[in-house]
Amino acid sequence: MRMEFDNSRSYINKKLDSDSEIKLVNIIQKAKSNWILILTSVLLGVLIAFIYLRYSEPQFRVRTTIFIDDEDNGGLASTLSAFEDLGIPGSNSNKSIVNEIGVLKSYSLMRSVIEGLNLNISYFSQGKIGKYEIYGKDLPIKVNYFIKDSVSFNTDREYKIIHTSETEFLFQTEGDESMTKYSFGNNIKVDFGEINIVPANNHTISPGSIILLKTQKLDDVCNYYMDKVKIEPQQDLSSILVLSLTDPVKEKAKSILNYLVSNYVIEGVNFKIKISENTDNFINDRIMDISEDLNDVDRGVEEFKTKNKLTNIEYESSLVLESNSEVGKRIVELSSQIQVLDYISDYLNNNSDQLIPPNLGVNDDSSNNIIQDYNKLLLERNRILKGSSRMNPTVIALDEQLLKLRQSIRQSLASSKSSLNFSLDQAKNQEYKLNVRRGNAPQQEREFQDIKRKQVIIESLYLYLLEKREENAISLGIPVPNAKVVDKAYGSDKPVSPIPILIYVVSIFLGAVFSISIILFKSLLDNKVHSTEDVELMVEAPILGEIPMTSSKRKLVMNDAQNDGIAEAFRLVRTNINFMLNNSQNEPKVIFLTSTIGSEGKTFTAINLAMSMGLLEKRVLLIEADIRKPKIAKYLKLSRPKGLTHFLVDKDVEPQDIIFKNEETHIDIITSGEIPPNPSELLLNGRFEKIVKYSKENYDFIFIDTAPVSVVTDTLLLGSLADSFIYVIRAEFLDKKLLKIPQLMYKNKRLPNMAILLNSVVKQHGTYSYGYKNEKKSFWNSLFSK
Repeated sequence: MRMEFDNSRSYINKKLDSDSEIKLVNIIQKAKSNWILILTSVLLGVLIAFIYLRYSEPQFRVRTTIFIDDEDNGGLASTLSAFEDLGIPGSNSNKSIVNEIGVLKSYSLMRSVIEGLNLNISYFSQGKIGKYEIYGKDLPIKVNYFIKDSVSFNTDREYKIIHTSETEFLFQTEGDESMTKYSFGNNIKVDFGEINIVPANNHTISPGSIILLKTQKLDDVCNYYMDKVKIEPQQDLSSILVLSLTDPVKEKAKSILNYLVSNYVIEGVNFKIKISENTDNFINDRIMDISEDLNDVDRGVEEFKTKNKLTNIEYESSLVLESNSEVGKRIVELSSQIQVLDYISDYLNNNSDQLIPPNLGVNDDSSNNIIQDYNKLLLERNRILKGSSRMNPTVIALDEQLLKLRQSIRQSLASSKSSLNFSLDQAKNQEYKLNVRRGNAPQQEREFQDIKRKQVIIESLYLYLLEKREENAISLGIPVPNAKVVDKAYGSDKPVSPIPILIYVVSIFLGAVFSISIILFKSLLDNKVHSTEDVELMVEAPILGEIPMTSSKRKLVMNDAQNDGIAEAFRLVRTNINFMLNNSQNEPKVIFLTSTIGSEGKTFTAINLAMSMGLLEKRVLLIEADIRKPKIAKYLKLSRPKGLTHFLVDKDVEPQDIIFKNEETHIDIITSGEIPPNPSELLLNGRFEKIVKYSKENYDFIFIDTAPVSVVTDTLLLGSLADSFIYVIRAEFLDKKLLKIPQLMYKNKRLPNMAILLNSVVKQHGTYSYGYKNEKKSFWNSLFSK
């Protein structure tokens, strides 16, 4: 028995594997049969999309383009390329685009924009359903605040202003149910101070209009717009930056971007001016000191000439020193650089809080870079110190960094000076060798040469500083911005979101997916038998036919005048039974009807099949052998005092005593009689075989309605008496898992000559409509049909 069940299960598994090949077809068929549900879902999606588009706030994208100064690309700094050795601010060709993007996205710069445009204060027009922001020239009112900025910048409040007339309005604070009437121009006391509301110019105030006034914390607004402003290079390795902002109010977005770029340019220029001013102060101090040194040297020349009575010593010395003039120039140049390093070192030691002039004639890129970093960090520390104390952790950290940078500058200057001294010693050594070669040069000339060299060194340094002062004055007079606006903020009148066509396409797609998902979900949860295809996948037994589902409560659907679809279905099954039984020799046939469980319609099928045979003028007997739960008498409204159970119990009762001849149905009937306490024992006492034998002697067809096979064993005990078994399966009712029972019965030949009859099948409109009128489906039946 176990082996047989495993073989049956193997067959079922093979059938289930083949089921995957027709799943797509089934899905398409289900979609076609539920087209009304799909159409309804799509239309609902379109309606939702329409409502969303009707009341959603459109978003506009605004862009501005700026060019970051880069001398290598022929930028603005190229006009000052002659001053490169001075390190004029704005001529740094190594400027990083990434760093400039960081500056543009900095909190301090965005805060200046929010403060300058008062963006922490917003105005909204209240409509019937939603609200939309108004800005700039569209504002019908103007609100004046008589409070400190620090208070308004840290306040979250919302106020409602309802215009009652051209001169008066109602004012309500958020969370306050009461409303107070004011006239335009009157001061209004709020919880953080006083405000004043006046009509805006060129605006007519409509009575009943509602304006919402909202103040927000400045930090929240800054963080919001820092996230929304997008900055990216126009192309890879490009010095052109594109700033974009998406906002419901296009004019507001334009103002933000224009103000942001303007402040960025102004701060860059101010930084350059600050550097130039400090450089100018440093040069002036050095010029005063060098002027005194130059005067001392000039007096020394005068005294030397007077003491030695020399007149044209310069000419004479030039003839002698012509051979080593180049060496002298080298010594002068090295000495000048050493002197500049000494000046810078002295300045660094005596001025701890001042900017250090960069690139002041020192040919040391490392020192210049450290000085520039020191100046930037010092400016940042001074900016923070304006609004804080020296005990601020940020200031302390910056002071520590500045101290480290000063140490690095000292070390770098010392290293540079050591290198210059080494070069100077080599030059003097070379000069000494030339002097030895001169031999008998007068001591006066050598002494005068030393004095003259000091004069030349100090004089050249003095002239150099005068030149640099003029160059710095030019940079002060013409501050060059580090960025140029290529395009001011602009934006299209067409919103970037929501996009109507995209919203409608997505809504149609989601509507279709939603309805199809419902259909598929119902299919996944659906484990009922629906059609002969479901049966054929799991049961090898032949199919007699299908009986369509009917909404009628009639149990007798077969008669001479009945020509509807269900009657034709029974006639078709009748033909298939004759063909299956090969009844050409007119031998009497015993046909058992059973099912898997109760309520599958086997009694209904037995009655109407028997009646369909009776209509062919055949002698037909219908026996109700389901003595546990009889229904034939109830369906046919019969009242018989005796039935099958009486015959089985009482040996004096003859078959003809319990047969009821029904002229209306053209068949004879044996009802079950009284329900006994021991049905199985009665059916096996030998009396049932006697009545079957009698029936075969007197009738052409004997239909026996038996009990379900999965509930009791009555049917299996009597199965050997049958010429054929009609196994009734009710569609939309029986679980597919239970199909293994009829498969097992057929495989093991427990029910001889078994065939399947599918009952109560839901068919598409028109399936049984050839020449007959069918029942019409309601809208909801069509909508949710499987």
